[in-house]
Amino acid sequence: MKIIKRIVLGLLAVLLLISIGFVIWAETPLGPSPEALSALESDSQVTVTVNDFITFQPADGKPTTAFIFYPGGRVDYRSYAAPLHAIAAQGYLVVLVPVRLNLAFFDINAADSVFAQYPEIQHWAVGGHSLGGVASALFAKDHPQLEGIIFWASYPADDSLKNSNLKMLSIYGTNDMAGMTKFDETKPLLVSDAEYVVIQGGNHAQFGDYGPQPGDNEATISRADQQAQVVQATAGFLMELGK
Repeated sequence: MKIIKRIVLGLLAVLLLISIGFVIWAETPLGPSPEALSALESDSQVTVTVNDFITFQPADGKPTTAFIFYPGGRVDYRSYAAPLHAIAAQGYLVVLVPVRLNLAFFDINAADSVFAQYPEIQHWAVGGHSLGGVASALFAKDHPQLEGIIFWASYPADDSLKNSNLKMLSIYGTNDMAGMTKFDETKPLLVSDAEYVVIQGGNHAQFGDYGPQPGDNEATISRADQQAQVVQATAGFLMELGK
């Protein structure tokens, strides 16, 4: 019995060490860069509010279309502030949600409380980068008020939304760490009339401002150029959603 007890205690100790190691890994995310932190400041075009989540709201006018954004895996959610700030400047409410352990899979319903706080919004879209995009699709399954999903270097985990009425936009770079083949293979998981924007020379990490992504390919365009294309495509999709 003593031997069995020692084995059990040993296994529990190993599991505890693994759990502690995982939490430490998850809680040391990539980013944000100084550019991202600067984008968390309000300016003449966008009012930034940091509470339970970060909101970017046009300083002039009252938007009727909103975009809820989930961050990529093990990336500090503030790292996406620059492109989201730029999207808001074009007339849209943008809400950036934090997720537990910096991994959206552990907090799929992180955006649940957003809807009630903005009753004036008539058109809602959700989306995210990488793992955040996958989580946003899972979130969309149980939230019929959503009209669109925007994937940044991402795709759904399954085909449960392929026959839905959701509008979808997929944006990815030719130098993404997943490879172009992966995005081609996952197109059947999206609705048949999904829109695609392929950024020549863009990679995975340059959707945000958190530095190099382990395992990513090198981009052949600048971060500013890639994000400008992402902002343009996302804002264009939101404009169509609001019509």
